[in-house]
Order: sequence, then C-alpha cells, then structure tokens
Amino acid sequence: MTDTQTDHRAAISDIVHGARTALLTTVSEDGQLHARPLAVQDKSFHGSLRFLVQDGSEKVEDIARNPHVNVAIESQGGYLSIAGTATVTEDRAVVDELWSPFAEAWFPEGRDDPSIRLLTVEGVSVEYWTQDTGPVGSLVQTLKAALGHQSQPDVGTHGTLEV
Repeated sequence: MTDTQTDHRAAISDIVHGARTALLTTVSEDGQLHARPLAVQDKSFHGSLRFLVQDGSEKVEDIARNPHVNVAIESQGGYLSIAGTATVTEDRAVVDELWSPFAEAWFPEGRDDPSIRLLTVEGVSVEYWTQDTGPVGSLVQTLKAALGHQSQPDVGTHGTLEV
C-alpha cells in the first residue's frame, strides 16, 4: 500500500471512528433511492462496514433485489461517501462482536433475537472530505469566502480511494 493510500485510509477511519450514525441508500423495487439511518458499528475502515439490521425490513428487501448501495457518514472529522455492494447474512459470532447497549434499543429481545441480521457493505470506491479547521474554523473560512477575501473556503482535504 502506498503512503497516499495509507493517508486516505487513515482519514476515512478517523471519520468512521467519530460517527454514530450512517445513512444507507438503497434502490427500491420501483427504482427510487431511499436513505435510512443505521448505527455505525465499526469504528475503523478496512474496506467494508458492518451494521445490525432486522430481517424482513425494507432495506433488506431492497438489497435482495439490488445490492448496489451507498453509505454516507458525517462526523466531526468530516464527511464520507462509500459506494459498494451489500450482503445480508446471519452470523451470530459477529452479532456478539458488534453488540452494544445501543443495539439493545433496536432489538428488545436482545442479542438472541432471531430477526437480527448482519448487513455488510463492501466498498468499491470511497470519497471523503476532512474538516481540518473544526466547526468554528469552517464558519470563519466560509465567511471569508462569502465576503470576497478568498475564492473558496479552505476547510480541509478531499480525497478518493478505490477499494
């Protein structure tokens, strides 16, 4: 792996690490795009992301018809968009690994709930934007650009990675 690829993966992992929620976009039966929030389970990025979902949900049905998805994440570290393919499996060992008190809220029967499934998104391409300046710095940069003191806000780094 090149230094640039290592830098990309580090920036991506920082964004994932700081996130609590992701938006998963699937393609519905009628071809419409639907984005739904999911709790971020993984706290680093190694080419894929995993989520706990409920069997029979609309997102699971969408993925069964068309596995092409997008995952969007925002955290204090920046923004991330992962285009990839999704699979839904039953893997109790991974459910145990990813289980948390937050998951308990969505699966009241607990980790033994028979409807729990593992949704894995294998990334194909990733695009990210980091926020090097923080929220206040971003606001200052945006105001400078709006007032004509610079051409565009300089708030961070943009990168892409083919996984």
